[in-house]
Amino acid sequence: MVCFRLSSAPGLGFVLFCLVLGVARSYALELNLTDSGKATCLYAKWQMNFTVRYEATNKTYKTVTISDLGTVTYNGSICGDDQNGPKIAVQFGSGFSWMVNFTKVSSLSSYSIDSISFSYNTSNKTTFPDAEDKGIVTVYDFPAIKIPLNVIFRCNSLLTLEKNSVVQHYWDVLVQAFVQNGTVSTKEYLCDKDKTSTTVTPIIHTTAPSPTTKPTPLEKPEIGTYSVNNTNGTCLLATMGLQLNITQDKVASVINIKPNSTEFTGSCHPQTALLRLNSSTIKYLDFVFAVKNENRFYLKEVNVSMYLVNGSVFRIANDNLSYWDAPLGSSYMCNKEQTVSVSGAFQINTFDLRVQPFNVMEGKYSTAQECSLDDDTILIPIIVGAGLSGLIIVIVIAYLIGRRKSYAGYQTL
Repeated sequence: MVCFRLSSAPGLGFVLFCLVLGVARSYALELNLTDSGKATCLYAKWQMNFTVRYEATNKTYKTVTISDLGTVTYNGSICGDDQNGPKIAVQFGSGFSWMVNFTKVSSLSSYSIDSISFSYNTSNKTTFPDAEDKGIVTVYDFPAIKIPLNVIFRCNSLLTLEKNSVVQHYWDVLVQAFVQNGTVSTKEYLCDKDKTSTTVTPIIHTTAPSPTTKPTPLEKPEIGTYSVNNTNGTCLLATMGLQLNITQDKVASVINIKPNSTEFTGSCHPQTALLRLNSSTIKYLDFVFAVKNENRFYLKEVNVSMYLVNGSVFRIANDNLSYWDAPLGSSYMCNKEQTVSVSGAFQINTFDLRVQPFNVMEGKYSTAQECSLDDDTILIPIIVGAGLSGLIIVIVIAYLIGRRKSYAGYQTL
């Protein structure tokens, strides 16, 4: 954990920011804001990333994901007073800024996350190469989430805001504005998505610590059906049985995902699509799909964060994968067991897999492209070739034996 302690304007005390490292493809922030009396007035901890779709000079559209915020400053974050509510302000990268405002409601028994704004600069050629329009763009959203006073708001589930070609993702959120008496509450107020979660801990098999010993395989996992919807209806379909293979601190674990105790969310965009699974032990398991060459899709990225049986948190991310490749307008299917190797410590075995992250029509799968493991037609030429090879060998051996016998009937004069 890296902490930043910044001096603020007179009367506002100091700000302590802690950046928690180790989660790829996301940005974990922790903020403890204090007043002039060095008492906590606002506490927040959250993870976020952003996806921006912009027009390029050749009249095509490109998509960029902003997850590594780089150098961060926090100018403008305040505890609030009688005229202004609390505010969190974050500046990062080249021309990026993010801000959230809190407002106390008239009843004085609750407050709201009133507005969230995100600004980016398309003049940044590194992030937005070939952008047609250059300049600072600001997107505003008004979630109007109401939170009772004197409790901490928690939302582990994925929260998605989408407006004007910008998608904002937030998860693992903890926030309490208007902190009373400098003490952050231990009483939690859950977001609606966390309230509806009825997940059950999946079965976990653990072996004795050994770098070479593998856990006893579990039975085949149940097949789950998952979907993601947008304003146009179903935009992503997935059917699969999932088995997670994890190695941490020389301890190997196998987890079968149970569909009836697993929540799923996601988002769809022209160039990328996300399917996120979560349960009581899996904070998130992300499958990120992307378009390549404008005519094919593939699994580009897998991110996972979950609790192990020993209470530790296991996190792995890989955004350089190339699995489940198929043409746009079709689905990808592989009925036989297939392994997605995310890292040396994390692999996913899939069973009866079928996915279509783009161009879903009427909520149904399109014609499937089958994986090579399912293609039994290749066995025919292999069998025929092996048979012919065996026949040739038999003929050659028989010829050599017959020739030797024929020579044995003659004597040299």
